[in-house]
Amino acid sequence: MRKLKDSRRAEIVDAALLVAAEQGVKAVSMRAVAARIGLTPMALYGYFRNKDELLDAIIGRMLAEISRPAADLGWRETILHLAAEVRSAARRHPSVFPLLFTRPAVSPSAIMVIDLLFDALLRAGVEPAQVPRMERMISTFLIGYAISEVGGRFSEGSLDTRGRRAQLEPDLLPGHQLLAGHLDARVDWDAEYQADLDGLLDIVAGLAARDQRRRQPIGKP
Repeated sequence: MRKLKDSRRAEIVDAALLVAAEQGVKAVSMRAVAARIGLTPMALYGYFRNKDELLDAIIGRMLAEISRPAADLGWRETILHLAAEVRSAARRHPSVFPLLFTRPAVSPSAIMVIDLLFDALLRAGVEPAQVPRMERMISTFLIGYAISEVGGRFSEGSLDTRGRRAQLEPDLLPGHQLLAGHLDARVDWDAEYQADLDGLLDIVAGLAARDQRRRQPIGKP
């Protein structure tokens, strides 16, 4: 496998981020990025073997902005810290952030974030065999919620529940009719995010407590 150059790698990633921010991630191509910094597309292949490697580098740059939690934080506070950082990253890079749902976590920065979640779950007392599954559940929630926010799915004026109900006869939507007063209420997205995250961490705590009971010797109080 040929050795890649490194001298202008950071500049290339910065250019790719700019293209994505201005035109959307679909506009990121070797040709478009090369043109942004005055290189030929072939010159870019000296730094990245293909577009997928460039996209992974973009993700890595974005996740590198996530600050590490303080070493003395408890497991729950560590996950809350990472959740806030992920949400902030999505707001800074709304065009790029959805890549996290389409690309594997292969960059050093992505691997580091996952390891921080692994460590927090282990400190919570989750059985090691269950940690990868729980990490995937938490990561999917954090990424999915953040994408829904920056993409406009979760935003002021995006619900229009009355308009949606009006498309069908009331007797076809019994659940909507019973919940109409709640569905039409204004949503505090920050409060909902925190409540959802707290609920998710309560599940982690419950699983950890169950695992600890299973490991406890029979007859020991």
